[in-house]
Order: sequence, then C-alpha cells, then structure tokens
Amino acid sequence: MASRWWRWRRGCSWRPAARSSGPGSPGRAGPSGPSAAADVRAQVHRRKGLDLSQIPYINLVKHLTSACPNVCRISRFHHTTPDSKTHSGEKYTDPFKLGWRDLKGLYEDIRKELLISTSELKEMSEYYFDGKGKAFRPIIVALMARACNIHHNNSRHVQASQRTIALIAEMIHTASLVHDDVIDDASSRRGKHTVNKIWGEKKAVLAGDLILSAASIALARIGNTTVISILTQVIEDLVRGEFLQLGSKENENERFAHYLEKTFKKTASLIANSCKAVSVLGCPDPVVHEIAYQYGKNVGIAFQLIDDVLDFTSCSDQMGKPTSADLKLGLATGPVLFACQQFPEMNAMIMRRFSLPGDVDRARQYVLQSDGVQQTTYLAQQYCHEAIREISKLRPSPERDALIQLSEIVLTRDK
Repeated sequence: MASRWWRWRRGCSWRPAARSSGPGSPGRAGPSGPSAAADVRAQVHRRKGLDLSQIPYINLVKHLTSACPNVCRISRFHHTTPDSKTHSGEKYTDPFKLGWRDLKGLYEDIRKELLISTSELKEMSEYYFDGKGKAFRPIIVALMARACNIHHNNSRHVQASQRTIALIAEMIHTASLVHDDVIDDASSRRGKHTVNKIWGEKKAVLAGDLILSAASIALARIGNTTVISILTQVIEDLVRGEFLQLGSKENENERFAHYLEKTFKKTASLIANSCKAVSVLGCPDPVVHEIAYQYGKNVGIAFQLIDDVLDFTSCSDQMGKPTSADLKLGLATGPVLFACQQFPEMNAMIMRRFSLPGDVDRARQYVLQSDGVQQTTYLAQQYCHEAIREISKLRPSPERDALIQLSEIVLTRDK
C-alpha cells in the first residue's frame, strides 16, 4: 500500500483554483501556525455556510477537501521546459538556476564569515557548508529579493544587503540543524555522519553557537534595525519551537494546533522572516512586506508537512537520514495525527511517545493503512495554494513565476 501511494504522490501536484480575496486562508493568519488552520476553517465556513467553530483541527482537511474540491484537485505535475512561457510572458528557466545566479560563491562567502583560527572548530563549523545541501532557503530569498525589487521600481539587481540575508538564512538554518542533531542524538545528516557523532555533543553545541554568532555579526553589518528585529525573531521562534516539540497535548484538537504552531516556529519562521527582510531592504511598501512574509510562511509550513510525509514514504538513501525518525523520537507529526482518527488506539502510543517495544513499528503500519499521508499532503497543498495567491499579487516577473513554481516543487519533492 505504501509503495502504491508513493507512486501516486510523486505524480501529483496542485493546480490553482479560482483565487479568493477573502481573509479566511492559511496565509492570512499572522505569525502563528495554529491560527493558519483556524483560518482554513473560516474559509470552509464561507464556502459551505457551515458552523465549523467546534470542528477539531484534525478533521479540518476532510471538510476542506469536500468544500473546496478544486483546491485539492489531483493532476500530473508538469515540469516546465526552458522554452515554455511563464505567467509573466517571459521565457522560463529552472527556478534553482534562476535563483543561483545571485548566489554564486555562496558557501565560500559563508566560510569567509566564519573567521576561526582554531582548526578543529573551523572544520566543525564548515562541515555542512560543503555545497551538497539543497540551498532551498537562499534560493527563495534571492528570488524574493528580485521579485520585490522588480515590483517596486523594475530594478533587475539584487542589493548586496539582500544577498547577505540569503547567507544569513542558510547559516541560521545550518546552526539549527547542528543543535537539533544534538537534541535528537542523530547520527546522520545529508548522507554523512553528524557533527555530534564525529566531535561529540559539547563541541557540536559550541559549533552551532559559533555559526549563529557569525550570522549575527553579518546581520549587524547590514545596519538596518528593522531587518535586525525581523531576523532576531527567527532565533526566538527556533527556541520556542524546540520547546513545543518537547511537549505534547492530551486533547486531540489542541494536539494538532500544537503541531502546526511548532511547525511554523521551527521551519516556516525562518523562511517567512527572511523573505520579509529582503522585501524591507528593496521596497518601502508594507503591503509588499506582508506578501513576502505570507508567501514564506505558507511555503515553509507546506515544506515541513511534506517532510513529515516523506518520513513515512521515502527511504533512508533518498532522505540522507533515517526514516521513521520522528516516531523514534516520540513525535506525532501530521500523518500520525490524521491516522489517529481512524485508529484511536494510537492515542495511547502518542501520549507515551511511542516508548514501548513495538510502538514505532505499529504506529508506522497504522499510518500506512490510513489516509494520514494523503490528508497531510492535502493540507500542504492548501498552504501552497495560499502562497501562490499571495505572490501573484506582485508585478509579473520571471522571479515571481519561479517562486510559484517552487511552491509546486515543494509538493512533489522526494527528499
């Protein structure tokens, strides 16, 4: 069953339905994750005229898919060829290639920021800056910078300060990975041993701290207090998100809200606030700042939802890290929370964080026998739908269209 669903999922994508200008959607919720889900409930309320105030978060997608069939319509994902036209009418190129033109020398520049005299600390801090990561966050930031600049005054250039935000985003992200691996006692990341497994936990914590300090210095050098405030919020969210992950809720409705809030703080906040930062540097219009923020927030949440799906549908070689890792850490992600609706016996396992022998294997089987993976993917599609709705408010440009395409790629990635 799992392999059959995986083949189906890889061939699927979202196609935008008619856009609504109303407030009830994931992207209109503001900075916190749970309010996003609440707004989706409001959207369904408007379209069907139902009183959904008491509907649990866990049942949200079932109502959403019945109320908004076009939003979750399944169609084969079509990779646009280099000769095809974008929404802007200009010739389209691969979004990663388009974004990378402003990021040449990215990892070399990051290593220059890590001015370290101790050879061991230098090696640890540079360990993940080997160019083998997806660079998903810097790509989004670079594309957003150009899209906002073009929207504001048709400028086709990325400012040096905007490019620095892309570096800082990757540095904050990497530092959080180093720290997460210590907390999770992870042994592999990106297909190789983690920093904590090679050098030990204490040195790994210090290496992560050093990367964060270097990012802070680079941020201060930009000299814009608004941007500094925006990106320091990311650090606070990362810490609060980690604390949320350490806790759990007994009530099913609260549990799903807890999961979405954790997802925003640990993953989406960095993307949302980095996009907002480059928009502030390139355009004075607060409306544009909000568009950039909402795009990043919605894409970021969708990215993590799909990551949680891949923990059940992908293999270790594809992911570059062990699968079923979340269950082994005692974490109940989207697929598990949805599966729990069909298999209530999972509640006890969730509350004891899958700590008894056999819990992880049984929970995995329940998820694969349920529609938890599909429901989580549907929810990710809704967040991507909102991301596209937001970014489409900007003036047409190849970069804007690349951001639209990236939101679709988020749904179809396999690692």
